[in-house]
Amino acid sequence: MDRKIIWLGLFVGSSLGGFIPSLWGAGLFSLWGVIFTALGGIAGIWFGLRISE
Repeated sequence: MDRKIIWLGLFVGSSLGGFIPSLWGAGLFSLWGVIFTALGGIAGIWFGLRISE
């Protein structure tokens, strides 16, 4: 496994996940912002793992 790809997936996924609630006016530190940031980070880690295989 290449850890750089996994870290990149975490960074990009959490950034995109944190941006999604701002589309309907929720803030970054709102409950939805935190939830989507966590979900985006998990999805980014999964995607990074899949790529690095």
